[in-house]
Amino acid sequence: MIKIDKLFILTISLVPLILWASNGDGEALFNKNCVQCHLKTMPIKRRGLIAPPLRGVMRHVKMAYPNRADAVKFIVDYSINPTKEKAVCNPRKIARFGLMPSQKDANITKEELETIAQWMFDNAPSRNFRGRRRRVTFPASNLKNNIKDIDKIRN
Repeated sequence: MIKIDKLFILTISLVPLILWASNGDGEALFNKNCVQCHLKTMPIKRRGLIAPPLRGVMRHVKMAYPNRADAVKFIVDYSINPTKEKAVCNPRKIARFGLMPSQKDANITKEELETIAQWMFDNAPSRNFRGRRRRVTFPASNLKNNIKDIDKIRN
């Protein structure tokens, strides 16, 4: 009787772990399905990128959807049916990389996309990430026009 109780307790304690594993770990699913295009770190040479890195993508997503549930819903919807109208990135990124291919017919479930999106929201970008900033310099001799030019660039 004691052996059966121990086996029962062990089985019951493993069920949540098995269920969690069947849903998949967000990072593992991201590594399997997304990292081929959306790198997790910024590469030294950006010329070979085929899609924006994860932290840049999530910076724009979080600016448009600061609420986790809304962001996850957007990521899943956009992954299944990407359009220019839905895109939250800079239009120059779409011109450079094109739209993300639809994951509708890919070998990934909607639940897995949700798990990935939750992991993405929780882990990217890092707190110190500020995005790529362009340094603009002008000759000091034309300071009044420089200030107007800087204002135009900022807007």
